[in-house]
Amino acid sequence: QVQLVESGGGSVQAGGSLRLSCTVVSGSTGSNSCMAWFRQAPGREREGVVAIDSDGTTNYVNSVKGRFAVSQDRAKGTLYLHMNDLKPEDTAMYYCAAGLKTWFCLPQRLPADFAYWGQGTQVTVSS
Repeated sequence: QVQLVESGGGSVQAGGSLRLSCTVVSGSTGSNSCMAWFRQAPGREREGVVAIDSDGTTNYVNSVKGRFAVSQDRAKGTLYLHMNDLKPEDTAMYYCAAGLKTWFCLPQRLPADFAYWGQGTQVTVSS
């Protein structure tokens, strides 16, 4: 069983920055190392934000391109999401996911396509 733990959320004003972390604290995804960040705003479905594949290939959804950046420290087993120029519409619970159960490591994947999830960390952006 893979356990993921997120941290780094908080409240910021529009235009501010945050860095989220997701650490694999137990288990291993083995050869399937696609990881992704999702977010879920109140009353909305969980949506993918960015996915990063084992070779470092990243894919972002259009709404965060140029503002968010994902990075990975494999030695620490930690995935990061650097969020800049935050907007009120970025307000959501952010989750990291691992263990893609199908092909193509993309943020457009459905939540059900990932086997492992963290507990989430809240990001609130005020105008």
